[in-house]
Amino acid sequence: MENNRKTLEVLNYVVYTDLLGKINLKEKTVINTINQYSYCIAEEDPEFKKALKASDILLPDGVGITLSALLKNKKKIAKIAGADVHKYLLEQLNLTKGKCFYLGASESTLNKIRERLSKEYPEINLKTYSPPYKPVFTSEESARMISEVNSFCPDVLFIGMTAPKQEKWSNQFREQLDARIICSIGAVFDFYAGTISRPHPIWINLGLEWFARFLNEPKRMWKRYFYYGPMFVWFAMKEKTSL
Repeated sequence: MENNRKTLEVLNYVVYTDLLGKINLKEKTVINTINQYSYCIAEEDPEFKKALKASDILLPDGVGITLSALLKNKKKIAKIAGADVHKYLLEQLNLTKGKCFYLGASESTLNKIRERLSKEYPEINLKTYSPPYKPVFTSEESARMISEVNSFCPDVLFIGMTAPKQEKWSNQFREQLDARIICSIGAVFDFYAGTISRPHPIWINLGLEWFARFLNEPKRMWKRYFYYGPMFVWFAMKEKTSL
């Protein structure tokens, strides 16, 4: 990993605070994101915490993380969402006529991704694979997934299998995957496919993307924001008090 990337320690995680353009696309790099929800889950899941800490680039994808940096470190950092790095990487691949692989989601979602990407980024060479929908993969299933990726040898591998499964899987097999950039982006697969709508930029710019997502999917999102949200505040205050 390059030493000149700007980072900041936030709640014992080293998060990326530099421009996306500073990412070296020619070296093997594992990119993950962290927000208040994944932080809380990692406190209960040591393997997930290990995977996040092993990231070459850990993006601050949540207002809880950016506020923690401001309150604790007196540093204002920008939120960098999975959708942001996804868009940036696609733009770069389109310029270089590169290859990308989408691993995760259903065939119908992947078909929608293929259709949209062929129109917006026609210079990209694309391949996809839909793994079994289950909590844990067998060794044979993981071997098949690795084989599918390596037979294509992509410049960028996007993984969308929901957290924490996707981060733990990519960390476990990072050395076996023949891809330069390995990027776990979860819900971005659905955002890009259009199966789930990302909130309007107004909500995002106000730092209220989380609230808009809750309004769109209250049954699925209430626990993430109204259970794990207060839990994150407790963890953050506990960390600040211990310091």
